[in-house]
Amino acid sequence: MSNHLKNEHSPYLQQHVDNPVDWYPWGEKAFQKAQKEHKPIFLSIGYSSCHWCHVMEHESFEDKKTAALLNKYFIAIKVDREERPDIDKHFQDVYQLMNGRPGGWPTSIFLTEDLKPFYSATYIPDEPKYGMMSFTSLLEVVADKYKNDKVTLVDEAEKVLRHLNPKEDKIQATKLDESIIGRVTEQAKQLFDNQDGGFNKAPKFPQASTLDLLLDVYKLTGDKETLNMALFSLSSMARGGLRDLIDGGFCRYSTDNAWLVPHFEKMTYDNALLSSVYIKAYHATGNDFYKNVAFETLDFMLEKMSEEKLFYSASDADTEGEEGKYFVYSYDKALRSFEKEGIPNKAHKKLTAALHITTEGNFEGKNIVRVDDPTSINIPYYKEAIEALKKRREKRTYPFIDKKVIVSWNAMMVTSLFRASRVESRFLKPAMKSLDRLLSTMYINSQLFHSTLIGKVPKIHAFLEDYAYLSEALIEAYESTLDETYLITAQKLANSAIEKYYENGKWKFSRGEFETDADIYDSSYPSSVSTMLSVLYSISSLVDIVYKKFVFKTLEIYSYDVMRQPISTPKMSKMVIRYLRDDIIIKAKEKKLKLHITDIDKLPYPFILIKADTNDGYMLCNSNSCFGDEKEFDGIVKILEKR
Repeated sequence: MSNHLKNEHSPYLQQHVDNPVDWYPWGEKAFQKAQKEHKPIFLSIGYSSCHWCHVMEHESFEDKKTAALLNKYFIAIKVDREERPDIDKHFQDVYQLMNGRPGGWPTSIFLTEDLKPFYSATYIPDEPKYGMMSFTSLLEVVADKYKNDKVTLVDEAEKVLRHLNPKEDKIQATKLDESIIGRVTEQAKQLFDNQDGGFNKAPKFPQASTLDLLLDVYKLTGDKETLNMALFSLSSMARGGLRDLIDGGFCRYSTDNAWLVPHFEKMTYDNALLSSVYIKAYHATGNDFYKNVAFETLDFMLEKMSEEKLFYSASDADTEGEEGKYFVYSYDKALRSFEKEGIPNKAHKKLTAALHITTEGNFEGKNIVRVDDPTSINIPYYKEAIEALKKRREKRTYPFIDKKVIVSWNAMMVTSLFRASRVESRFLKPAMKSLDRLLSTMYINSQLFHSTLIGKVPKIHAFLEDYAYLSEALIEAYESTLDETYLITAQKLANSAIEKYYENGKWKFSRGEFETDADIYDSSYPSSVSTMLSVLYSISSLVDIVYKKFVFKTLEIYSYDVMRQPISTPKMSKMVIRYLRDDIIIKAKEKKLKLHITDIDKLPYPFILIKADTNDGYMLCNSNSCFGDEKEFDGIVKILEKR
């Protein structure tokens, strides 16, 4: 018998419909029941491709005895963090306050019947381990405490809420200056993994915004070490493991330092952001390897992760309850695949060695396919081997795909497609069609929504990140086509975002049920604040300089944190540098500019925009004035090279 999640759109919530736990979605029905029956609330937040969410579901939420305890003493609520990032953000802040460290998923929160949090955890095991009591024991302890010592729990909850919403907000500002550029490079060097690339130690995330920043700093300074940190990281991540050499696309993060063993889920945002960075690396070097990785990633997303021009949110790490089952190969079956493909037996030994396929395996007795140097693959029968392994995969069950459409993540993909289209024109139509479809589906009567399923009417209103990333995609569309309607829509969305979320230099991520502050730190993807500032700066350069005041006020408020530790806020640091150095806008008649759209990314300055104008030649301008006027585009290039 299904529970109260049966009418929910979220694929993650649908995964829990047949749990014996009497789950409710977040909403008044659950809250009223908790108050009427004077029961505490157990809130579980997760998402469909989260490995440990599946583990906790299998161990506890599918277990009838555990479910009976939950149903007897608690009101159980399930939330999809991707569908409701406002709820998730609020309770991640709660977890951080209670535990003194960042949380993760699944997030497990116990609340009073009045929605006041008094205990928080992440994954809770079904048996005592990892220094934790079992989930059932915890349920019994909490239920007893709530019944016999509720006052203490309520007092604890109120302390948390007081700290969560402090009355005084101290702002410490400092001067914004170009010393930030050197500081970015120095801090990156300190964190850089010289052996395997990337930053910090395992678990290692791609940190696309850090790599993007380093490539921009290289353009400004010519510092080869800055460039090499980015390129070495990108080539290391492409060896196989984090990057799927068979189907294409990148997994979310690596569990080891060498990018070999990932959590196998593939997120739309990672693949969008990384394809953009690889394209930027191609422009910096002219090396086709980086371009090819970007195009392979985009092709994977278009083939496997899209429907009706829209992109799904994620694919799962697990298949049939086993992590990585779809992705890995036994030694014997790999050899059988090579034989079927007609690869001569005498080539098998060298081929398996080159692909790191062994009898003992490199992941739980099986093999993740990997190469030593992805930038120069000189392996006999390599293409045939990849095709053979792909055919074997085609017989397997593909991991579960969460077909939820999220505006911000789709917009990231659209942005990457437009950037790719300036290298290869075949990506232009998919970019335009995806953007048009996203707008028609999610921007209804001047109201932007956050997420939906294809064919369903969206219900959840947009958050700051949706306005920011969609506006960014629209500006990228304008820069790739010079169609003014994209720019007009971007400005309209930016105006709405300012009206809804901006106040005296600070930004809210959400308002309404949960009013949460927007972060400046890049976590899984660049912060919504820095992305919004990028949009406003572009509109300032292209339309009206008045928008620059919103950028400056925000940068001023966060100046202390950004200037002190710029590597922690890569996209915000990029905005400080962009503000200090300013945009360069190339103005010319539309017909002339269109001849050079594909040249813009190759120019020796990172902050360049183009704008259709009426002058006869090519003009170079910044925020304050125009400083160059050339008859031919080559003259513009020479001026920029001398700067």
